[in-house]
Amino acid sequence: MTGPTPPARPDSALARLAPTMELTQGQTALKDAVLAFCRAHRADTHALFIIEGDAGTGKSLLLNTLFTAIQDAARGDDAADPLHGSDNRLLVNHPEMIKLYRNISESARNLRKKDFERPTTFINQMDGTGRRADIVLVDEAHLLLTRSDPYNRFRHENQLAEIIRLAHVVVIVFDARQVLKFKSLWSDATLARLVAGYPVVTRRLERQFRMHAHADVMAWVHAFRDGILRPLPAPQEFDFRIFDDAQALYEAIRQRNAQYGLCRVLATYDYPYTLNGRDHFITEGRFHLRWDRAMPQARLPWAERPDTIDEVGSVYTIQGFDLNYAGVILGPSVTYDPHTDRIVIDPARYEDRAAFTGRDGVAEPDAVMARIILNSINVLMTRGVRGLYVYASNAALRARLATLWARRQGA
Repeated sequence: MTGPTPPARPDSALARLAPTMELTQGQTALKDAVLAFCRAHRADTHALFIIEGDAGTGKSLLLNTLFTAIQDAARGDDAADPLHGSDNRLLVNHPEMIKLYRNISESARNLRKKDFERPTTFINQMDGTGRRADIVLVDEAHLLLTRSDPYNRFRHENQLAEIIRLAHVVVIVFDARQVLKFKSLWSDATLARLVAGYPVVTRRLERQFRMHAHADVMAWVHAFRDGILRPLPAPQEFDFRIFDDAQALYEAIRQRNAQYGLCRVLATYDYPYTLNGRDHFITEGRFHLRWDRAMPQARLPWAERPDTIDEVGSVYTIQGFDLNYAGVILGPSVTYDPHTDRIVIDPARYEDRAAFTGRDGVAEPDAVMARIILNSINVLMTRGVRGLYVYASNAALRARLATLWARRQGA
């Protein structure tokens, strides 16, 4: 029998997402705007509020704070509030994030674990009942399925379309640069078609909260996710380093973890992994460490478990979470063309073949595969609050990064 979740460390993922975290003036204004939208449209047939923003712009914190305010009104004593008595949910298609939200709910008076669900579970529970939820919030909406997926028990054509059908008001947070699979392939045209004819408001979060880094670091990461190599930013408080040895990177991350906690090694999905109950390893020279173990029964999410310092996390275990330091291994699919001085993606070397299923009808599938891998790099490189360490498996890319590093050190 397990007790309540212990108090979170101030720098833990749970603490950083908790509704007790103070919002900025801009976030507070946006939260108030969404609450007003929900109150104005609760009785409408359908209405949609879209919150866009890059990784690290505080989307999940805003959403959880917003949902807490909605549930406080729904379960509060003010019967005159339009939200009083409303039936509401927060959905996220990420099993590690579900754990985090449900753990947070234990310390909030008006939140219940049942308020948080996976989209497919919500759709299948509501389908055919003739009922609709009042307000549904969707975190990581870029992970919603855009086609049928019978393996995961989703037999409709688009998860967002079904959520809209089954709710009066839908609020989503969305980042097109974090789409990781063909079956979750979103475009502006797809989204516009789904919401045509409904009241729709779109707002964008711009300020970077996660990475305590100067704008030139963010510009470097954003350029890399587009295949462009820039000179490395000058030394600063944010600890940004290039390594030519994966074991040295791992040892540095272990040292930072002993200092600060919440530091982990991550890798692109370029190394074999099978859900068969066995350990699978990543080997790069003298570096040899297992992939993250599948532990759906674990109470804490992967990023919060102390033992995972001895594992390598994937995009699927770390998306949506903060780390203090992230050590990122760029696997064999991430290569370099010296003639163009650009990153070249080789999808044939990407081991996450499930990400590439469902290509039928997709224009330029090779370009989309490359984009998916670059999106995964974007997710991995934007986890660290204090620092980012990078190692490249490809010899040509490793040499080019080493040149950039030497120039920065000599500047």
